[in-house]
Amino acid sequence: MLELCGEQIDAISVGGLETCIQLPKRKLCFDIGRCPPSAVRLPNVLFTHAHVDHMGGVAHHCAQRDLMGMSPPKYFLPEESAGAFDALLAAWRTLSQSALPCEVIPVKPGDKIALSRNQWFQAFRAVHRIPSIGYVIGSTKRKLKKDLQGASQQTIRKAVHAGHSVAEEIDSLEIAFCGDTCIDVLKREPEVRKAKVLVLEMTFLDQRVSVESARAHGHVHLEEVIRHAHLFENQQVLFTHFSSRYRNDEILQAMKRLPPSLSVKAQPLLFQPPFAPVRNDNG
Repeated sequence: MLELCGEQIDAISVGGLETCIQLPKRKLCFDIGRCPPSAVRLPNVLFTHAHVDHMGGVAHHCAQRDLMGMSPPKYFLPEESAGAFDALLAAWRTLSQSALPCEVIPVKPGDKIALSRNQWFQAFRAVHRIPSIGYVIGSTKRKLKKDLQGASQQTIRKAVHAGHSVAEEIDSLEIAFCGDTCIDVLKREPEVRKAKVLVLEMTFLDQRVSVESARAHGHVHLEEVIRHAHLFENQQVLFTHFSSRYRNDEILQAMKRLPPSLSVKAQPLLFQPPFAPVRNDNG
C-alpha cells in the first residue's frame, strides 16, 4: 500500500497484463485488471478504456459482490464502449445463468459526477488507440469568504441576517488517473497538471521501443516525460504501467534520468511478486 499526499493507493499495473489502481478510502478503483481480491469490496469502478488488461476482471468483480451479498457495483466507462459493455455482461449472464446486478453509467469528457456529498470526479479525454478517458477526483469544501476572514462573529452574523452569502465553495483536485495515454494529455488537460497526485503511465524507458512507436501504440515514453518535465505541477507523481521487458533495477536506473524538479516528487510502481517480468525476444 502506497501513501502519496495522504492518499492511500493499492495498485498493480503492468503494461499489457493488468492495471487496477485502488483507492480504498474513497471506495473506488480506476480499472479492474484481473480483479485483485481486495478490489471486490470497492463498489465503484472508473474504467478508462476497454482493453482486456484494464477491464477483463469485471464479470468476476460483479459476481463476487453478488455472491457476498454486497451492493451492486457501479461501472463508469467511456460512452463509446457502453453498448459493447452491456453485451459483454449479457453474455456472461447467459453463460452463468445469474443476474450479475450492476449499474452501468456511460461517461463523456467534461462530465462531473458526484460520488458523495463532498466528493466528485470529472472525466477528460485521454489519447489512446481506442476511445479512452481519464479521471480527476476532487472534493468541495465550504470556506468563509476572503473578505470576511478575520471578521468578528458579530460582523458575520449581521451579514447572514442581511441575506448575504458568507461562504464560498472551494474545489480541490486530489488525484488524477490517465489510464493508457500519450503524453499529449498532460499538455492539453490542466486538471492533470494541477492535481495533487498524478498517476501516469510510462510504458517504455529506452531505445528498445522508440518514442514514435510508443506514440503509435498510445503510450508514454520516458524521453517525452523528460522533455515535458516542466509541466508537472503536481505534488507527487506515480509512474505506472511499465512494460514487462524491464526489470525493477532497470526501472530505478531509468528514473535517475528525470530532471531534479520532477525526480524529487516521482515514484515508480515497481513489479511485486508473484509477477516476474518476461523477457521479449523481439526487444
